[in-house]
Amino acid sequence: MTIRGQIVPAADRLARWVMNRRGMSSRWVNAGGLRLHVYDGRGNGRLAPLVLFHGLGSGGAAYGRMTERWRPHVSRILIPDLPGHGFSERDERPVTPDLLLDAMTEALDRLLDEPAFIYGNSLGGAVALKYALRRPDRVKKLVLVSPAGAPLPEAEWKELIEAFHAPTHREALAFLQRLYHRPPWFLPMLAREFPNVLAKAAVREILASATNEHSPTPSELASLTMPILFLWGRSEKLLPPSSLAYFRAHLPAHAILEEPDGFGHTPHFEVPARLAERVLAFLRE
Repeated sequence: MTIRGQIVPAADRLARWVMNRRGMSSRWVNAGGLRLHVYDGRGNGRLAPLVLFHGLGSGGAAYGRMTERWRPHVSRILIPDLPGHGFSERDERPVTPDLLLDAMTEALDRLLDEPAFIYGNSLGGAVALKYALRRPDRVKKLVLVSPAGAPLPEAEWKELIEAFHAPTHREALAFLQRLYHRPPWFLPMLAREFPNVLAKAAVREILASATNEHSPTPSELASLTMPILFLWGRSEKLLPPSSLAYFRAHLPAHAILEEPDGFGHTPHFEVPARLAERVLAFLRE
């Protein structure tokens, strides 16, 4: 399957099929001049809608195991594929942090007519945070799970960029192992195709264009007034400790910061039940 020259792997098509079977329908929205794919599922609960932003090189289907645990409690779940990810299109423009934010802001403006819970992991955490700064009146509560976006010293930024350069099976496996508290047995199989994921144009362009100038400033973080849950697993191996230190120092005093045992960079893959329960408890408070 091809979307404007972008080949969508069979694994992505299977993941979408599974999401659709779980009640998360596929829909399209035009935003920022792009045709974006969004998973949209009606919930059975009375809590506000929940919006989930995924990480770099991933897609909305990554949250499939979480949606079944949240849909009985929220009124709706929206999971957009970021531009150039999943089934969302890209055009001749490079995919940059500014383009991501503009596209996601316009998409939510079109899709939602009420404040929502906003959740983001990794790059999705950076997007969620910037969205909360741009549209604070549209964010009922904010959940950040190992968010990217903190300013990094040059050496740490260089090391992070180099980690995403994994053209061989061995290097791809080493990268994937950094995402988990306890790497699963099937990781070597995933590593066979993972170099293709990291080589996607959108992934390379975001890494090439992101700078510390895109980071939220201390005063911006302090200005956030909505309830915030910040989760940073004790097994975080991808982002440096300085990122946690920055957020800890500058998020407002009312933010809840937790470092759960057994959480790596992507706990939605490894411990979805624990993560879903903790987030749901926060949404209900």
